[in-house]
Amino acid sequence: MPDQIADHSDLRADCARCFGLCCVALPFARSADFALDKPAGKPCPNLQGDHRCGIHADLRRKGFTGCTVYDCFGAGQKVSQVTFGGQDWRTASQEHARRMFDVFPVVRQLHELLWYLTEALGLPAARPVHPELRRALEKTEGLTRRTFEELAALDVAAHRQEVNVLLLRTSELVRAGAGGKSKGKGKGRGKDRRGADLMGARLRGADLRGVSLRGAYLIAADLTGADLRGADLIGADLRDADLTDADLTGAFFLTQPQVNAARGSAGTRLPASVGRPVHWAAAR
Repeated sequence: MPDQIADHSDLRADCARCFGLCCVALPFARSADFALDKPAGKPCPNLQGDHRCGIHADLRRKGFTGCTVYDCFGAGQKVSQVTFGGQDWRTASQEHARRMFDVFPVVRQLHELLWYLTEALGLPAARPVHPELRRALEKTEGLTRRTFEELAALDVAAHRQEVNVLLLRTSELVRAGAGGKSKGKGKGRGKDRRGADLMGARLRGADLRGVSLRGAYLIAADLTGADLRGADLIGADLRDADLTDADLTGAFFLTQPQVNAARGSAGTRLPASVGRPVHWAAAR
C-alpha cells in the first residue's frame, strides 16, 4: 500500500508562536516521566521568560521524559494567537490566564482529531468516505475558531464520538486493502485487536499487516522486526515498546507522541507523517 498522507504542517507545534501553554496549563506528578510535581496553572520551573524550555535539549537526562512524548498538534499557537489574539498570559489578568489554560486542553483534543481527519483524507482506500471526512474536518476546524465561551461549553466527547464513526469506517476500508480481512498464516494477521492487553507481549517478527490495534496496550511489547504495514494504531499505547527494525510503512493514525514513547533503531521503517526520534539508538 502506498504511503500517502495529507499535509499536517498546520497541525505541528510551533513553540515560537505559543506562550508555553503546555508547560503551564497541564499538571504532572513526580514519576518516571516527571522529576517533580506541578499543579495545573502553575508554570514549570524550567519555563523561561521567553516561554521556551530551559532544559529542552536535556529533558530525558533530567527526568522529564513525559515532556518529550507530548504534542499539542498545533493547539498551543491556535489558542495563543487566534482564540486570545496574541495576548500573553504573563501580562494579562489572572482571569484571562485561567481562561487560556482552561480552553487549551479542549482545542488540543480538536487538533488531534484534525490530525486524524487530515490523514484519512490522504488515504486513497478511504475515498468512499472522503466527502464525509471533509465535512467533519471543516466542522472541527470551525470549532477550534470559536470564542472562549463557546469552547468552554463544547461537548468534546460527543464530537469525538461523531468523528470516530468515520475513522472506524476509514480503518475498515484501508485495512481491507492491506490484508486486514485476509486469513493469512502470519501471527496476528487480519485480527481485530482493539483495546487488547499486549503489555510485554512477545511479538518479535509478528505479521501484523492490516491489524486493528486501536487503543491496544503495547507497553514494553517486543515488536522487533514486526510487520505493521497497513495497521491501524490510533490510540495504541507504545510506551517502551521495542520497534527495532519493525516496518510501519503504511501504518496509519500513528502520531509523533506514540513514536517518541517507543524504542527503535535506524532500521525501523516509519510512515512519512512522523519523524525518527533523536533518542532512538542506531541499528547495530
